[in-house]
Amino acid sequence: MTEQTRNDSNDGSASKSDDTHVDAKKQLTVTLPGADGSSMIEAVLELPADTTKHPRLAKITKHSSGEAGSETPDVRETHAILSVGSGHQQAASFYDEVVGPILAAVFPNDHQKFRVHTTTSATSVLELTNDVIFTKANAGTALRIIVLSGDGGVIDLVNGLSSHSTSPSYVAPQVVLVPLGTANALYHSVNMGKMNTWGINTLASSESRALPIFTASFSPGARLLIDEARSEEELSKDPSTGRPTLHGAVVCSWGMHASLVADSDTAEYRKFGVERFKMAAKEALYPADGSAPHAYKARVSVLKGEEWTTLKEEEHMYTLATTVSNLEQPFCISPYSKPLDGSIHLVHFGPTSGDEAMRLMGLAYQGGKHIEDPAIRYEAIDGIRIEFEGREDEGRWRRICVDGKIVRVEKDGWVELRKDTRRVLEIVTV
Repeated sequence: MTEQTRNDSNDGSASKSDDTHVDAKKQLTVTLPGADGSSMIEAVLELPADTTKHPRLAKITKHSSGEAGSETPDVRETHAILSVGSGHQQAASFYDEVVGPILAAVFPNDHQKFRVHTTTSATSVLELTNDVIFTKANAGTALRIIVLSGDGGVIDLVNGLSSHSTSPSYVAPQVVLVPLGTANALYHSVNMGKMNTWGINTLASSESRALPIFTASFSPGARLLIDEARSEEELSKDPSTGRPTLHGAVVCSWGMHASLVADSDTAEYRKFGVERFKMAAKEALYPADGSAPHAYKARVSVLKGEEWTTLKEEEHMYTLATTVSNLEQPFCISPYSKPLDGSIHLVHFGPTSGDEAMRLMGLAYQGGKHIEDPAIRYEAIDGIRIEFEGREDEGRWRRICVDGKIVRVEKDGWVELRKDTRRVLEIVTV
């Protein structure tokens, strides 16, 4: 990861965005409070017709707010992470052309101290978290991290911070979400029902809420698949249990969802943006040999309170536990999930035809109407356990998705997810 010092470092505070709207010319106007307390910054962004492109900054205007200047808030040490491989690979240009100039206008006295990190590999964010972010946060330094990426950037922060024991001085870093990934599930769920401002309206907000997380523990032989599944590596082990572990904040799935995420995670598929998931789904649901979609076999149990209950079904197609409402902006997988409320919901249905599976998933694009269908099991849970018991010979049917990361479990292996009560990050809101 490369690092520069430029345009970033305040607690990003001031107060709420004052006015956000889109006019007839498809221009997004976001009004932010200046850090001096006596000015307002109006940023006008031109929204492109091509939705795969980021907005362009048309102009920035500074106005007097008509109020006496207040004392400048305490400065937080601020880092910006540019994940250059995320989504349509626009993080660096969006920062240079839009985010950076807005930060310079909002924080004229502090922005030059901001440290900008550009990723150079798939492990860059995790390495930065382990080497820099955790050390500072654990020593009591109040940090603000502007993350220009998809969900993966935040999840790497979560895993890096969760892998260490924290001191009494630990201060959970604040994270500003700038959605530049493929699906941006966390961003769209946190901002459910709100206008998409590309995170610009949070750049000057001092409000934040704890990010709920979960822990997925695996049987000893589980392996993390990397480099388009051409390689695998061991997972980090939980120091207290010795189990291979991943932490997440969005979704843990097995079956159709995990398969399509894994199968579409290639350079070729990523060219198509969010459409890659639909493309992979069609291939999985309509096998070339004309056979029915695979019926995934395992014992599935759900946890409510302290009691585990095994589902009566022994074959499954879609098994997904999620803390968020939307996996994409229009794809409402869990309509009862509220932003950052800490709940986990199970979405499940059994083996069916490709057409029926497409129908059920299509209902999720209609505001989450799939949960009204009798074929869908939808409920709040505290955990889930999937035990393969030798029922699946092929490794591809034993792939687990945790926030986009794919883990292959051994033939008689298992995975268990539970809520994690730790609060390692806070998400900046308005």
